[in-house]
Amino acid sequence: MTSIDAPGRVAADNDRAVRVDLGVTAVRRNHLLARARHAAAAYLGLTKPRIIELLLVTTVPAMFLAAGGVPPLRVVLTTMIGGCLAAASANAFNCVLDRDIDERMRRTRRRPLPRHAVGPFGATVFGMILAIAAALWLGYLVNWLSAALALGANAFYVGVYTVWLKRRTPQNIIWGGIAGCFPPLIGWTAVTGSLALAPFVMFLIVFFWTPPHTWALAMRYREDYAAANVPMLPVVRSAPAVARQILMYSVVTVLVSLALWPVAHTGWLYPTVALITGVALIWQSWQLLARARRGFTDAALKPMRLFHWTNSYLALVFVAAAVDTLLR
Repeated sequence: MTSIDAPGRVAADNDRAVRVDLGVTAVRRNHLLARARHAAAAYLGLTKPRIIELLLVTTVPAMFLAAGGVPPLRVVLTTMIGGCLAAASANAFNCVLDRDIDERMRRTRRRPLPRHAVGPFGATVFGMILAIAAALWLGYLVNWLSAALALGANAFYVGVYTVWLKRRTPQNIIWGGIAGCFPPLIGWTAVTGSLALAPFVMFLIVFFWTPPHTWALAMRYREDYAAANVPMLPVVRSAPAVARQILMYSVVTVLVSLALWPVAHTGWLYPTVALITGVALIWQSWQLLARARRGFTDAALKPMRLFHWTNSYLALVFVAAAVDTLLR
């Protein structure tokens, strides 16, 4: 190699070294980004976003009823954000406390804690941060009554349902479900700063709707709950007995939903939608009972038909209450 070639060879070696360093840096950066995305997805999973969506469906229509029309956009947005934070906090605590159950159930074993994507300590700290953020957000940007109701719902869900009732009694979802009934109260107080009879009727709609909704899901995953030693009603009672309870609660749900018509002084849209969707809810419940009496069990009962309809039913009834205020 001549003295003329030496500088070129050195420059080429340096260039290759730089490219190698850049490649290693890119790999490390991509690895860190992937870990960050994985962690973010895991923490988001702790909040159970699909449950939060259902809670918002019962919050915003109550705000329309309270306002007698379209509520202020700022109040709606701040209440929704605060409600999401509060519900996310409760769900995170629930994931921590129920992680042993989630590990034994096929339906839930892919949640963040059972697959060790998040540790119990990290999930607990995350839940505490969300709870504090929700209280301060709602208190300062909405009102302290709404904040207190949100924190009360969280305390009931975590302390009463998750810790006390869920593992001890088949009545767990009846009384534990009270926590999920608070959103109409929170939405109403966010607009008015006080409570009234109408939001309590909406509270009762959700209260009586919860058992058919949850028991239908539990009938489908009865073996899962049995393996986890959770005494859901379908685990400890026969399918016909559970189906009769579902039908009874469905009928009461429809009757209570119709009571909102005179209490909230709605127009004709709301009772029409409540009646039509209510008949469909009762029909689906009756069909489930008929299949149970024919001896079908678990997946053969097709309980998910009722489960999915209960979601649609609640959304349609509450949205109808909101839209009704726009047609007066």
